[in-house]
Amino acid sequence: MAQEATAVKKPGNLRELRESGWVSKTIKDELRDNFLKALASGETLFPGILGYDSTVIPEISIALIAGHDMLFLGEKGQGKSRLMRTLARFLDDEIPYIAHPEIPLHDDPYKPITRLGRELVASVPEEEVPIAWWPRSERYVERLAPGTKFADIIGEIDPAKLAGGTSMSAESALHFGLIPRMHRGIFAMNEVPELDELVQVGMFNILEERDVQIRGYPVRFDIDVLILFSANPATYNRSGKVIPQLKDRIGSVIHTHYPRERDLGIDIMEQEAGLDLGGRFPVVVPRFMKEIVEEISIAARKSKYIDHASGVSARFSIANYRTMIASARQRSARLSEAPAVPRISDLGHLYSSSLGKLELDLMGSHQMSERQILDSLVAEAVRKVFEEYVDRHGLEEIAQIFCQGVKIEVGDLLPSAQYTERLKRVPPAWDKAFELNASSDPAVRASCVEFVLAGLYATDQISRAQTNGRIRYET
Repeated sequence: MAQEATAVKKPGNLRELRESGWVSKTIKDELRDNFLKALASGETLFPGILGYDSTVIPEISIALIAGHDMLFLGEKGQGKSRLMRTLARFLDDEIPYIAHPEIPLHDDPYKPITRLGRELVASVPEEEVPIAWWPRSERYVERLAPGTKFADIIGEIDPAKLAGGTSMSAESALHFGLIPRMHRGIFAMNEVPELDELVQVGMFNILEERDVQIRGYPVRFDIDVLILFSANPATYNRSGKVIPQLKDRIGSVIHTHYPRERDLGIDIMEQEAGLDLGGRFPVVVPRFMKEIVEEISIAARKSKYIDHASGVSARFSIANYRTMIASARQRSARLSEAPAVPRISDLGHLYSSSLGKLELDLMGSHQMSERQILDSLVAEAVRKVFEEYVDRHGLEEIAQIFCQGVKIEVGDLLPSAQYTERLKRVPPAWDKAFELNASSDPAVRASCVEFVLAGLYATDQISRAQTNGRIRYET
């Protein structure tokens, strides 16, 4: 009979911990050692992070090795929070702490910082000092700055302790906030410029002295914590939003950015959307439809109608991509067409996933509504992508077909067969231009037809009329 593997028993008291050979490290030494080990082994350091290999990640790497607290500075939707959370992967799987019900922190058994922890280790035999283990998943915590109070992250005097006769100056009279409770862990503060100035002063004190001062009573003990911040450059650099002393104590500033290339943006969009395109109603997405969705975000970031200081999040592309896929799947289910192939008319549903995500520039919008601005962004994206296809593949035959009096009506719920009837013969140039064969499948042909029609309209070569949710293109 096969013998069952015996699990290695973890030390349960201080004596067993010493005998195990466990070595105490500061949080920054722990992160540095594990990071360098991962770097030397050649493993992927930041899985799931795309587009930062030669810009952001090298700066984070240097900051980790240097043992710096960090500020991630960039517009919304550039992965700042994800980067901060990813740093937790360089923590040990778990670390030991003194398991005493009256010790509020995860005290290092070798170097306790609380008065009770020190007294316990000094007064009882090591085999009577209980040890528990703190897993990596619980050693990272983050907080959003707006609404955060001093007591939330630093601490407050506990009225119940005072009523019981404890002195206000005693360590045991304090109720500790998030940062002291993350002793030997990672604390992240999102949108630091929105943090109350009093709280900023408290954080400056922790960064500088690593101690806690509550209501004028200093509690001096060496809090061991890595502190991370995130901020938008427009607010962080605005005078008076962040106290100079806090800025001065942040070791490294990591500048994030939007994807520098459209193809990279598409990779991020598909990865983060996380859609299963198979199943009962499979979806085939033409490359040009992905390019248009990402180009809408690129156009928004350049638009004079959009507030550049706020930025246009990658979540904008992701939400629009999901909406486009959902519209195609709805058509597939209603009309029993498979596969579902997204069309330009599916972009008519982007209002639901776009409105509210764009912050308008009140000076530049000239009374244009958000819907009108979105329409102009979609038209600009279609024109940009279409002209690239024309330049790349020489689609002169396209204009010739639709300049001979052809009229075609399109819509997100029109059967693909109707497009086939209108365009029985696909020009050879189409099969060369599109990665999907427009001749082989009616749904693919319908998508290609709509792209060509929308492109010709965007370049002022044909006209368009819209009635009852359907669009008619004609010469």
